[in-house]
Amino acid sequence: MQHSPKPILDHIPDFLDYCEIEKGLASKTQENYQRYLNIFVLWLKQTKNEGLLPHQLTAENIWDYRLFLSRKYKTQQGGTLKKITQNYYLVALRALLDYFTDRDITSLPSGKIKLPKDAKQKTIKFLNLEQIRKLLETPDIKTKSGLRDRAIIETLFSTGLRIAELTALNRNQIHFKDKDGLELTVVGKGNTPRTVYFSPRALQWLKRYLDSQNDMDEALFVHFRAKNSAESKRLSARFIESAIKRYSQLAGLPISVTPHTLRHSYATDLLTQGVDLRTVQEFLGHKNITTTQIYTHITSKRLKDIHRKFHGGNKLDNEE
Repeated sequence: MQHSPKPILDHIPDFLDYCEIEKGLASKTQENYQRYLNIFVLWLKQTKNEGLLPHQLTAENIWDYRLFLSRKYKTQQGGTLKKITQNYYLVALRALLDYFTDRDITSLPSGKIKLPKDAKQKTIKFLNLEQIRKLLETPDIKTKSGLRDRAIIETLFSTGLRIAELTALNRNQIHFKDKDGLELTVVGKGNTPRTVYFSPRALQWLKRYLDSQNDMDEALFVHFRAKNSAESKRLSARFIESAIKRYSQLAGLPISVTPHTLRHSYATDLLTQGVDLRTVQEFLGHKNITTTQIYTHITSKRLKDIHRKFHGGNKLDNEE
């Protein structure tokens, strides 16, 4: 390990390059890291610590930064950061410290930045099959946009695609020859390829949607607003998120649904049907099984029900 003569803030561009080249992180993750670390740079400047070197960063500095995030930093709306949001900023800083360790640069170990236990535990929101049915039946399929939106929701629930993966789909990737459905390779987070599966039902709605279109834009899901024909009509993630949220409200669902809610619902449905966690990990494209373990609330209940139903000890008569 060696002391670096460069201030911490001058290492951040190198860290972002490292995230792209060596870690293979998605561009969105890199953007988030940069955005979160910009606040750390702001804190360094406000506290006159622009010249702070990696080995000079102390646990006391981290504590002061946490107080800054909790009490002093204001959002664009003028409020303070939520606890879960504060942790995103701390996770980015931990990643920077891990970079120092990987580069043999003396610095505070990332383990010194502790995250509250409750902030690590995500609450998974998902829909059951009846709620999925209500959501699917909400778009007005008599209109082109409603037919498109029905196809989008069917696709998300059939495949478990992330929103960025969905918006990147092109028309020429979809084929309707196989009556058993469609297998398609997508490249997800960290440039990791995986296979996703379109059910015959999802393909049926995709075909109805595409048959209703007149344009030949390369994007699978497009908007219908009149624009320069040379411009792509590919739907944005924000547009789809807004549409699904609106449909969930119209359907009277108990939660505000996002595309990621449908991904959670997809995984939860598989686990409920008895699919093991490792297989679900492959379906979702999670690099580590620990990410998939957010669904253990489902597997734990299923195992409990199986034990109660099949274990012989539950069938023995009570003995004195």
